[in-house]
Amino acid sequence: MSNPAAGPSSKAKVGASQPIDNSLKRKRGMFQKDLQHMMYGFGDDANPLLETMSLVEDIVTEYVTDMVHKAQDVATKRGKLLTEDFLFLIRKDLPKLHRCTELLSMNEELKQARKAFEVDEEKLASLE
Repeated sequence: MSNPAAGPSSKAKVGASQPIDNSLKRKRGMFQKDLQHMMYGFGDDANPLLETMSLVEDIVTEYVTDMVHKAQDVATKRGKLLTEDFLFLIRKDLPKLHRCTELLSMNEELKQARKAFEVDEEKLASLE
């Protein structure tokens, strides 16, 4: 039976009582410039409030961390975390799935273009 006088703030997050290793702590504000540009692209002010950026950063970080943990759970049988594990997790969110597959294919095209460019550079260097 729970103590109603304790209120909702008495609930602790899972793992909150465990000390966090300094190497695992994230740097706050690490994504501020990127978030600032993304927020502006979605209609926010060119210079959003620091509190707003911090909140968005916390939400994004929590989402990504949660997705990685879920993907690790999916991958435990195989023992190796793959891109497909993330695609599996978002399979029911079609806009997200389509955007991810689009970005992955663009990334593959860029890799192939870089590889072709490096081969061309090597041929030119050998001709000289």
